This record gives sequence, structure tokens and C-alpha cells, in this order.
Amino acid sequence: MREEIATFLANDVKDPRIMGLVTVTGVEITRDLRHARVFVSVFGSDSQRSATFEGLDNVATHLRGRVGRALRLRVAPEIKFVNDESIAHAAHIESLLAQVRQDLVPGPGDPPEPPPPAPGDEGRAS
Repeated sequence: MREEIATFLANDVKDPRIMGLVTVTGVEITRDLRHARVFVSVFGSDSQRSATFEGLDNVATHLRGRVGRALRLRVAPEIKFVNDESIAHAAHIESLLAQVRQDLVPGPGDPPEPPPPAPGDEGRAS
């Protein structure tokens, strides 16, 4: 189902509100196949993101029929698009880690920092 939705969004969608890079990151389907939550990540400004979700909500009914036919389902699931922040969150964490790595690299005139004490050696004198 994820692949069918991703293919539709990449190749066949005609709604001008769907702009920027839209990535389908996952799909959760209820056991009775009546409802599907499609997680998408949208790269772009906040206004582009909100316009894209309006467009996605608009094409959901057309996409429902297409998914039902492609997967040969007796009842096509009702599709609800959900914003997935995991990619943006991972990029933020990656930038923070890069900043920490940069801060840990000593400069040419900086003295090296002593290693932290080994566990259990906190109270011992050298």
C-alpha cells in the first residue's frame, strides 16, 4: 500500500497544492482494512506544508479507489494523511551531534583534557 501511494504522489498527482518533496514514510492499517493512516514527510516552508496537506486531503478519496483497485481489496480503506516529523527530528539530532563533535575537537593551542575517572575511582587519591 505504501508503494502504491508513493507512486501516485510521485507520478500521477495533479493537485497544484502538493508541492515540495513529499515522502511516504509509513502506513498503519486497521485490522478490518477500513482505515489507513499514511505518514508523510513534507520538506518545505510551513505554508507549503499546510498547502500540501490540504491537497493530500483533497486527493485522498481518489487515492482510496486507486489503492482498492490496485490491491484488489473488496473494501478500500479510508485514507488519512498524518505529518511524520521523524525525518526532521533525525536531521535536528544529527546537526546537534555534529555541533558537539566540533566543540570536542581541541584547537592547536588548547591543552588536552584529562580523561574522566574510571568507575569506582572517584574517591581514591593518586
